[in-house]
Amino acid sequence: MKNIKNYNLEELKDELRKMEEKPYRAEQIFKWLYEEKVESFDEMTNLPLTLREKLKAHYQICHFHILKKQESKDGTIKYLFDLLDGNAIETVLMRYHHGNSICVSSQVGCKMGCKFCASTGINFIRDLTSGEIIEQIVRVEQDIKERVSNVVFMGIGEPFDNYENVVKAIHLINDPKGLNIGARHISISTSGLIPKIYRLAEENIQCTLSISLHATNNEKRSSMMPINQTYPVEELLQACKDYIQKTNRRISFEYALAKDNNDNLEDAKELVKRLKGMLCHVNLIPINKIENGKFDKSSNENIIKFRDYLNEHGIVATIRRELGSDIDAACGQLRRKNLEK
Repeated sequence: MKNIKNYNLEELKDELRKMEEKPYRAEQIFKWLYEEKVESFDEMTNLPLTLREKLKAHYQICHFHILKKQESKDGTIKYLFDLLDGNAIETVLMRYHHGNSICVSSQVGCKMGCKFCASTGINFIRDLTSGEIIEQIVRVEQDIKERVSNVVFMGIGEPFDNYENVVKAIHLINDPKGLNIGARHISISTSGLIPKIYRLAEENIQCTLSISLHATNNEKRSSMMPINQTYPVEELLQACKDYIQKTNRRISFEYALAKDNNDNLEDAKELVKRLKGMLCHVNLIPINKIENGKFDKSSNENIIKFRDYLNEHGIVATIRRELGSDIDAACGQLRRKNLEK
């Protein structure tokens, strides 16, 4: 049965026309799905009974079960959601003074094999549909009974490896009749799939592009991120420059600092050279230690020195606030533990 949350407003209007129903009913259905967050068509009380019966016969409302929920003392909540097909994904809610941010997954598993990621070593199974991406936000809002104001595509999976569903989900998240979250409050992260960076530049979406850079030369980056062997640093940064020129939007570079690997002054100097003159921001990430992982977190002293050097040389850099350190903070850890049971 088809998940009704996979349809945007125009597609749902077309579906209603096929059922010989009035297209305006699609807006009513959207309101029930994304404002009222109902779990059944029977709750859509302003729809005719005949239409509700047709909807029940052809569609389902995707509603994830919470397999596990971990709450941190800092307010962060990590969810393990049952996808209702035997698979599970993680979603993380992070609380900030400016509102609630949610980190969503885009795939069940990941093909990228980044050496510092807890998802590495867990087989890729499938892409999430746009409706399954949307449901993560809806389900969290239901659980906390609060609005989510920011969405980050940085959970399990490589968003650009599921490009069509991710972009469709972004439009649904942004739609005033959908979840109505501003595009500038949506961030999409990629490990560096260059063709999709160029494709996103043509989409005219005002979301933030984040690049998982993590190293400034090919030797170090390839040791951390196998994707670099296909799309090396020089080509990736050229694509970023072209993206900025095309969109006039700032790029955020994610840089996870690993002890005795990419966190020394020489790395900072090389990063300044690479990014000089670009409209960008560097988000320094204290790396999460994962089980059997080869990388350790850099010292606080080194992290601060690295940030200060970048700022002193014209590259805006901040250190990401560590959240959920007491609840398996690294993406994939909760799912990995569930699979190991």
